[in-house]
Amino acid sequence: MITQSQLFNTKNLDFKINHLLIIGVLILAFSISFLIRYQPAEYGFELNEFDPFFNFRATQFIVENGLSEYFQWHDDMSWYPEGRDVSGSSQVMLHITTAITYQIFGGDSLLYNFTILFPVVVGSLTVVIIFALVRVLGGTTAGLFASLFFSVSLPVILRGTLGWFKSEPLGLFFGLLGLYFFLSGLKSKNKKIALAKVIAGGIVLGFGLASWGGIQFFVIPIGIFILAVPFVRKDFEFIMQIIPIFVISFLFTSILFERPGPGFVFGLGGFSLIIPTLFLITCIFVQKISKPKNQIRNGLFLLFAVVILSSFLIMINVESNFLPLPSFRYLNAINPFLTTTDPLVDSVSEHATTTLQQSFFMNSVLMIFAGLGIWIIFNKIKSKSVNCFSNDMIIFVLIFALSGSYVSSAFVRLELFASISIIILSSIGLSILTREIMHYKKPIHPIQSKILKISFSVAIIILIIIPLTIPANGNWIASLNIPPTILNGGTAYTVSTNDWKETLEWIKLNTPPDSVVVSWWDYGYWITTMSQRTTLVDNATISTSQIQKIAEIFLSTPDDAWKMLQEMESDYVVVFVAGQKLSFQDEKSLYTLYGGGDESKKQWFMRIVDVPLEKYLHSDGISGTDYFWNETLLGKMFPFSLIGYINPNNNNQQSLEYIPGFTAIYTDNIKYPPDGDGPFQLVYASPSFTEQKIGPVIGVFVYEVNKDYLLYGNE
Repeated sequence: MITQSQLFNTKNLDFKINHLLIIGVLILAFSISFLIRYQPAEYGFELNEFDPFFNFRATQFIVENGLSEYFQWHDDMSWYPEGRDVSGSSQVMLHITTAITYQIFGGDSLLYNFTILFPVVVGSLTVVIIFALVRVLGGTTAGLFASLFFSVSLPVILRGTLGWFKSEPLGLFFGLLGLYFFLSGLKSKNKKIALAKVIAGGIVLGFGLASWGGIQFFVIPIGIFILAVPFVRKDFEFIMQIIPIFVISFLFTSILFERPGPGFVFGLGGFSLIIPTLFLITCIFVQKISKPKNQIRNGLFLLFAVVILSSFLIMINVESNFLPLPSFRYLNAINPFLTTTDPLVDSVSEHATTTLQQSFFMNSVLMIFAGLGIWIIFNKIKSKSVNCFSNDMIIFVLIFALSGSYVSSAFVRLELFASISIIILSSIGLSILTREIMHYKKPIHPIQSKILKISFSVAIIILIIIPLTIPANGNWIASLNIPPTILNGGTAYTVSTNDWKETLEWIKLNTPPDSVVVSWWDYGYWITTMSQRTTLVDNATISTSQIQKIAEIFLSTPDDAWKMLQEMESDYVVVFVAGQKLSFQDEKSLYTLYGGGDESKKQWFMRIVDVPLEKYLHSDGISGTDYFWNETLLGKMFPFSLIGYINPNNNNQQSLEYIPGFTAIYTDNIKYPPDGDGPFQLVYASPSFTEQKIGPVIGVFVYEVNKDYLLYGNE
């Protein structure tokens, strides 16, 4: 074959055309991934979302102070007054890896710019890792398909676009690399190489877990796979050495970090690998002493006993908690029925339960290819195409696919696990089908054979291109072309404004350095990092009670809120309102609100603090009642007043009272002016509120707590 033709050779390398083809496809996959991930740059070169700002600040601390100081760092500017133990509550390997790579490759670039680009480069390089992993599972062709699918996968790229300096890109890089080393070691014929690979796999997987807590979900398929290994492998001596070494190296690496640390190793996560490993050793021993015809039966009896015993221990652990459990959101992923039991977790948009519509949109035609892969594996298990795959690798693929799909059902954020499962199944299915088509041996005319092969290739290309291009404004690529969060406040408006950036700069330049700033927890990282001011809460959600306290403050009467803020030694309050300015006149303008600011999150404030919703909201669960607007601090800090309702679907029919289906209309009304003698004074309003311009309003408002309020006779 042409692809096997030799180009050149050296003492240790025989370089053929197929190697050139592999390199070309990987470069193409990397380039596609890079370009898609880089799209938000057209709005502005900024960090995206909220967590990346803390990660940048932590990485900057390492670059400026070194690792030893980092592990001793107690951050007094967050979660005032207790502060935060950074290394014990962070994705440490993300900060360490970025700091090291910056010192090696950063050159004269700013660290801020380096961290913006970091997830794009790491995420794009992962196409090589997924190629290597799937190549071990299903061959080179499957690996090449996987690299291309990974480069355009919507759930994967959503968690790794420009500025997404969060845990997922690096966590996936290390996690998939660790899986590759582990599975490659199991397939290796050279025991020394196999040993080196599984040790490397355990270490790298441990790095992945220290980069992103979500990597602990890889423990599920690995643990189940270890339970299955004694039934599909007969080289007992080899796997009795290799698998325990992998588990030990992984757990030892994990325990070196404060997070996940001993709580993971000696908790449910660690025992999810320790128990299967003990079963593996015991099962092999039982099979060795059993008669050949009874080996499988005795092994299954032992497996059944382990499952029953483990279930019993889990039930006991619910009451006694002798095994440390993961945090609530990780438990929620294991048990999706826990959704809605913790309002704080539910309030995060990326923790919303995945719908069927979202799954179909995110995975599109890849679901068809994945179904094809499952069908071929189950129904053509005896064909030549499938027999070239080892049984243990096929078992791992199926286990990984099922567990990935299950875990992703809890959160939209975890849809990327389903995506990786679908990518693996799709790649293997297409590679088998491609091999069958390209090696079709039934006697047909050569022209018919060429037409068949060309038609197949064209059909596959068209199916892959469809979700990337159709519909015009709702395809995969268009869905990823959104502004960085700091430029639109995380609202529904695809605009790029400087409202938040100018507000944060104003706070930095116009407030005392020792000021304590209160806001909803979403914006804590922005204020601490960009304004260099102390905050009470942020996205680490370290203290649920402190977040509940902030929600209580916003929903209290202004006087009660003022007293609580005094007790918390707070100096400024920041609120954020998003909406549309419909018209403007010399003095008053008209607005619709509910665009993604605090006005859209207020119902979560209420659920988190557990107050009766009907007191604050109308029957639609969104529109504020008179009590909300006139009696709560949050309502009074929104510089708007309700003037009535209209029905846009019925000739703008008007009403002064709330009617379901009608849209509320507001006018601007600053209730705490800068020169007022109330408990608060508006000291800054962002440009899109103050400028005379119709369109989206990304309104950020800074209020100073009036420490002299009691001088006016208020108690």
